[in-house]
Amino acid sequence: MQDQIYYYHAEMCKVFSHPKRLELINILRDGEMSVGEMARKLGLSMGNLSQHLAMMRERHILISRKEGNIVFYRIANPRLPEAFDLLREILFEQIRKDAALIKGK
Repeated sequence: MQDQIYYYHAEMCKVFSHPKRLELINILRDGEMSVGEMARKLGLSMGNLSQHLAMMRERHILISRKEGNIVFYRIANPRLPEAFDLLREILFEQIRKDAALIKGK
């Protein structure tokens, strides 16, 4: 069972390994958005965005709904932006530490 949890954890973390998927999480933090609007905001082709969305949907990061011909996506778990922000804080702390080391040399 523990091995399966690590597997699922690793699969979820794969979502965070691409800058555009991180940007996508960030733009969806305030609510759902249509695929067309996401493509414009991210500067991605519909095909490329579709691949990212499929991966994120498969890993239960995003939920979609269809309204006529328009597909909307939103973040599946409201705690995801918290995790996103925590990782970002850790990143900025590391950047500050690295800058301090460089300054101190």
